[in-house]
Formats: sequence, structure tokens, C-alpha cells
Amino acid sequence: MSAMADKDPVLFLDAVERRYHQGESILEILGGAELAVWPGQSVALIGPSGAGKSTLLHIAGLLEHPDAGEVYVDGIPTSNLSDGERTKIRRTEIGFIYQFHHLLPEFSALENVMLPQMIRGLSRQEARRRSAELLSYLGLEERLQHRPAELSGGEQQRVAIARAVANAPRVLLADEPTGNLDPRTSEHVFGTLGQLVHASRLAAIIATHNMDLAQRMDRRVTIREGMLVELS
Repeated sequence: MSAMADKDPVLFLDAVERRYHQGESILEILGGAELAVWPGQSVALIGPSGAGKSTLLHIAGLLEHPDAGEVYVDGIPTSNLSDGERTKIRRTEIGFIYQFHHLLPEFSALENVMLPQMIRGLSRQEARRRSAELLSYLGLEERLQHRPAELSGGEQQRVAIARAVANAPRVLLADEPTGNLDPRTSEHVFGTLGQLVHASRLAAIIATHNMDLAQRMDRRVTIREGMLVELS
């Protein structure tokens, strides 16, 4: 993809507001937040618990509506889309990774990655080929037929990463993806994730408490008084 093709961000949050009512008081989480993320770029979203990181990811991933502002995915404004249209964008354009992998225990690593592709309409044969290729890229070529209980925590999370990108999304959103892993495993999983973001030209927002990992991302932002602030 040429530099000219990259002049527009894949994901753009424009003056996003989100507030919650608690009894008679109003808790403002986001008050005009703005963020643009380009292809192949990783953005670390850092800050204490309760600062609004998960809310921001939910809004960016079209799981939650903002109270004001707009979320653009590949240049498309999403606030006035129907639930069905938003669901379609989530399935095709956005990948999610959570702190806990949520793999289906009765299926193998390969089958866990095949399922979202088959739901989208790929043949079983094509989904199998793509899944094996992706898991091998993530260093799991010897573990394709293992079920989640037979995998280490780091291996399970790499399967979850493969599942999140199986349908070739443009945007990847990760909420503390290494939060329940030991430091060495976190390092390995994060390195793999970074390689994948750049190789697949994903626009990635990764919420993390780990400042060492955040320093290795292309950009770092935090939420202050409802606004997104770029850090050095």
C-alpha cells in the first residue's frame, strides 16, 4: 500500500462523548475524545483502572454507542447505521482480543480459528488452510490439534490473537491482552502481536498497564479529564 493510500486513518474517533448516570449524578468518561489510527500502527492506551479505557475500546469497536461524536471505520461514519450494519462491520473489519482468551474448550486450536471464518462464509477447506497458516506464523504449527486445556497460557492467547485476525480485519482492539500472563510469556505474546500488526497493516489500539510493552508501540495515549492525550 502506498503512502498516499495511507493519508486517511482506518479508525477515527471524532469528538466522542460518553457519560453514565449514577443515581442523580452523572459520571463523564469521555468528553470530546479524538483519536486517529493509521494502517500498520500500534497505539498503546494506558491509564489506571476506571479511567475509561474499556469504554473507549467498546465505542471504537461499535459495541457501545457514544452519547455524541462519531466513529469512522475506513472512512464510514457509524453512529446512524442499523444494528445489523454495525454487526457486519464488527465481523469483517474489527478484531477483538481480551485479557482472558475465551476459546471454545471442546475445539482444537485450529478449529477455534476456523470457526469465525466459516461463519463468515468460507469453505471448511479454505478456513482450515488459512487457520493453519496463521497459527504457524504465530509459532503454533506443532499445536494445531491441541485443545485449549492442553496449551499454555501464552499459547492460548496466541490462538486468541489468530482468531481475532482470522477474517483479515482492518482494526484490532486489545484489552489487556497480556494481563494474566507472566512477564516472559507477556514479552513473547506481545512481540508476536506487534509483528502481526505491522505485517497485516492493522490499525491497533492496545490497552495495557505494562509500561515496558507500551514503550515498544508506535504511539502512547492516555485519558485525562475525558480527553485523549498523546504521550511522548
